Parts: sequence; C-alpha cells; structure tokens
Amino acid sequence: MVGSVEEQRLGPVPAEILRRSGFDRQVAAFGQLLCRVPNRQAASALVRTQGEALWRAATYRAQHAPDGADALPATDDRGLYWARISMALTLRQWRPDFGIGTAERAELLRSFEYASRGITSTRFTPGVRKILVTGFDPFTLDADIRIGNPSGANALTLDGQRWKVNGTTYEIQTVVFPVRYADFDQNMVENTLAPHYRPGPQHADLVMTASQGRAGIFDLEVFNGRRRSVSSIGDNNNVWGGGTISAPVVSPSMPAGPEWITSSLPLARMAQADVGPFRTRVNTSVLEIPAGQTTPVRRPDGPTAGSIASEGTGGGYLSNEVAYRNTLQRDLLDPSMPAGHMHVPVLSFDLANKTEITDPTYEANRDAIVAGAHAILKAAL
Repeated sequence: MVGSVEEQRLGPVPAEILRRSGFDRQVAAFGQLLCRVPNRQAASALVRTQGEALWRAATYRAQHAPDGADALPATDDRGLYWARISMALTLRQWRPDFGIGTAERAELLRSFEYASRGITSTRFTPGVRKILVTGFDPFTLDADIRIGNPSGANALTLDGQRWKVNGTTYEIQTVVFPVRYADFDQNMVENTLAPHYRPGPQHADLVMTASQGRAGIFDLEVFNGRRRSVSSIGDNNNVWGGGTISAPVVSPSMPAGPEWITSSLPLARMAQADVGPFRTRVNTSVLEIPAGQTTPVRRPDGPTAGSIASEGTGGGYLSNEVAYRNTLQRDLLDPSMPAGHMHVPVLSFDLANKTEITDPTYEANRDAIVAGAHAILKAAL
C-alpha cells in the first residue's frame, strides 16, 4: 500500500535522525508487537498504548540527557516526528490474519495520531493551576528534509513540568499538532482544546498555541483571522488550503464565529520577558479585505469594522487557524480564559551546512528559542 506524502519522505535522513535519537528501536518494536495481536480489540489497545508510549518517550527525552555519544541533543523534536510517520506507515501496511477494513484502519491511525501527539494524555493533577501549550510538527520538508520545528521542541520540554511562580504552582500539559489541513478539517483542535475550556477538573487556567514564524523574533499575535489564504505552500501532505489573499476561504468544519478574534493573553507583560538574542513584538498587523471592497489592504493596527480576514496577525496558514480555533473555543466556552498565540523564531542551520542533520549553530539556536519561549510563558503567569 502506498503511504501518505509524509510517509513517502522516509529515507536516509529520517533514518539517521531516528537512529541518533533512539526512536528507531521504538519503531521496530511497534512492528513486532503489531504482528502478534490476536484480534481487533487487542490491536486497538496496542495502538493507543504505543502511541502514548511514544509521546512519553519523546517528552522524557526532551527533559533529560540522551544516551550515547552520537545521540542528538535532548531538545531535538525531529525524532518524534519521524517515529510517528514510520509507525503510521507500519500500521497502514499491516495485514493481520483476522482482516481489517478501511474504516477500521483509519480509526486505528486516528487513535495513534491522538495518542502520539499528547492529546489523550493532557490530564492535569488536582490542586494546581493548569496551563496548556501546543506546538507543531516540522514542515516545508520538501525544501529541506532535515528541518525541525522549535514550537514542537518547546512543547516537548514543557510537558508535565511544574513551575512555582510568585508562590503559585502551575502544571503544564502540551500537545503537538500536525501541519495538515485534513486534521484541522476533522476538528482535531476543538477535540483537543474544548475539554480544557469546559467546567470541571480538567479546566485550564491559560491556553497558548504556538508555531514557528519569522527569523529572529517572537511574535505575540493579537488578531486571529477566520480564513485560509496561503497559496505559496501546501501542508505536509502537499495539500493546499484552497484560498488566496484576494479570495480567502473558511475551513468546512469551522464552527460559527466572527471574522476576527482577539488574544486575551497578557501580551504587554509577556513582551517584557528576556528572550535574548531575539526580540519580542506584540503584533497587530493584519491583511483585510475592507467592507464593500475586493482588494486586500494591510492594516498595521488591526482590522476595520466589517472587513474579511485575508491574514490574521499570524498569517493565513495553519498557525493563524490554530490561533483562531483556540480563541473561538474560548469565546464559546469560557470568555474569561487567557488564550492566544505565539510565533517563535525560525530555527536555522549554519549557512555552511548543506547536508549534515545538525550543527552547533542549529543546536544553540533551538536552545535559545526554547529558553525564550519558556521566559515568555512564565511572564504570562
């Protein structure tokens, strides 16, 4: 069976990342265990437990020194991504003796995705303040198969952490979203975040989504737009969103809501955090189609009444969409919740490095971005 576009990228570079991060062993074990399951019920249990085990292994690794002289540093997020892709391909190609239908396989793949992204394990401990932070997978892999995503690395380093700030204990739970339109169209964001906006023991106290944005800057995004407009790149399966800046579109699954939604994070305080060597900006610039017009106009101070969202402050791609979906859930379920989106700086290799999967510049850059993201989050508490 031919895999997805993401799965078709598996090759020497992903294999080296898997080996040097230690996840190659987990991928191999998954295949062996899958071949031994006796029935559909056992397969369903195995897929979920192995997905959650992969997530736990990734977050543990990110927060501890890895084994082996040749190992990639702890905060490298790429091993989780390629392990998930490899295990999904194994599941897609699996042919059990008891037979499995297309819909059953799709449900197993969905279960594995949710479990291996931390979505099924965002369970907070009673008696603490609760913080939910999200990140994204690597993307633009056709341009450079080696790439990582520091927003994902940040999420891995934070999951399960407890911080004491001004005498208050905060517990942080995290998830990492895919860079795929289909998952957003199937309401993965709402399925993940809504339980933490509803009343009850899992109600969060702050929800912050995050993604990779511009070089050298942390952007705290103020205005989230409802529509997709990026036409220059596709998602990780090379699917395009369907919109342009002159004709932006709304996801078919998007809940009813306004054209623009505003962050409720304490942005002024967050902007004061020490993020050296980078800088922080409270970003209010949007691209709108003014009421009664057809041509997009850049507005540095936010949208005007009645305009159509071509680009939120976070753009017109899935970064903006996760921010919009998050703050829409806030408005629908708990309007008092501090919620919003942060773009972290772009993670880059040394300019001289065209082939190696890592280098000192890359590692120092990622560590500095993660440290800055931690400082900004702490300033919000």
